[in-house]
Amino acid sequence: MILAFSVFLTTLVFVVWQPKGLQIGTTAVIGAMVALALGVVDFDDVITVTEIVWDATLAFIGIIILSLVLDEIGFFEWAAIKMAKLSKGSGNKMFVYILLLGALVAAFFANDGAALILTPILLAKMKYLKMKPLPIFAFLMAGGFIGDSASNPLVISNLTNIVTAGYFDIGFMEYAKNMFLPNLLSIIASIAVLWVYFRKDIPLTVDVALLPEASSVIKNQTMFKLSWFFLVFLMIGYFVGDHYDLPISLFALGGALIFLAIATYYKAVKPIVTIKAAPWQVVWFSIGLYIVVYGLKNAGFTDIIASWIEMLTHQGEAVAIIGTGFLAAIISSIMNNMPTIMIMDIAIDQVGYAGNEALVYANILGSNLGPKMTPIGSLATLLWLHVLAQKGVKIGWGEYMKVGLVITPPVLLVALLGLL
Repeated sequence: MILAFSVFLTTLVFVVWQPKGLQIGTTAVIGAMVALALGVVDFDDVITVTEIVWDATLAFIGIIILSLVLDEIGFFEWAAIKMAKLSKGSGNKMFVYILLLGALVAAFFANDGAALILTPILLAKMKYLKMKPLPIFAFLMAGGFIGDSASNPLVISNLTNIVTAGYFDIGFMEYAKNMFLPNLLSIIASIAVLWVYFRKDIPLTVDVALLPEASSVIKNQTMFKLSWFFLVFLMIGYFVGDHYDLPISLFALGGALIFLAIATYYKAVKPIVTIKAAPWQVVWFSIGLYIVVYGLKNAGFTDIIASWIEMLTHQGEAVAIIGTGFLAAIISSIMNNMPTIMIMDIAIDQVGYAGNEALVYANILGSNLGPKMTPIGSLATLLWLHVLAQKGVKIGWGEYMKVGLVITPPVLLVALLGLL
């Protein structure tokens, strides 16, 4: 176990550190190769991990490609300006509306999509509105938080959701039905807690007249109109695929490529540029890190986690659900939610999925919300910090955790209560 943990921790350190521009996917693959060379995992484990994550990873790439095409059209910028103008100059209303927009983007385009695309748009609009540093920080932190806290409603809303749904064979409709109330509570609690925390930094009034007209940022009117119909048909496709037990990546990636082809036909995007812009490093990161994590499973770490979960189940349903959620949250905040979701899934499976279905959803909530306590907790947060740093906004670990450690636990608790 010491060897397995050493390989994992070294890999995670380099993922966060990224010395000399070493990308996260490259680091994860190197970590997987080291684990394989040291005998922490074998080739059968590599095949097992690939079988677990291939659908989730391809679906994720599809969601991001779709998001990039919509971004090129001006879809998200249009939505951000619409939400801002809807506030009619009220800073508090704008704060709430921007959070609602973040929740919608996270739901349909994944939390990583929200981090990659919505963050730079929001930052640009805050500067356009001539906001001071404290209000900008409040809006950015809130936007980053809602991206994860609202990434629970659909299987496609988070890579962790796709992995878990695939692992336990949970259908698209079944998942959405069980997560509706917890996600609704998570959004309400997030907005309330974030507003209370940042209320003194939110300006009372904002001059929305400084913003351009929403229609002016649309770069291709034909594609903009088509996008609404396409998104509806794509959502229908997810439910049809669920009925016929088809891989979710068939619709997520397949739909994205079709949309990219249509956008290319109408000269709204340059396909090669869009495909290159997709976060391919996430593919290698996902597979590589999961292989490294499987070494922890081989070393008996999941057995330990399973014993803890089993103890929780003996304390009653409420304790089991809340305890599992916070266990996933704490582990995620320390060792990232990508490895945590797999470790917890395997552990819950060892305890017994039948009769413990609520624990699976508690794990998802914990793995999606818990990471917000630390900067290394989720890939979305790492991407969010990277995007901000590229834009000249640097948020230190202490500054981040001062907020994350306060606002995450109450929101998670309220969301978990939705499973009872």
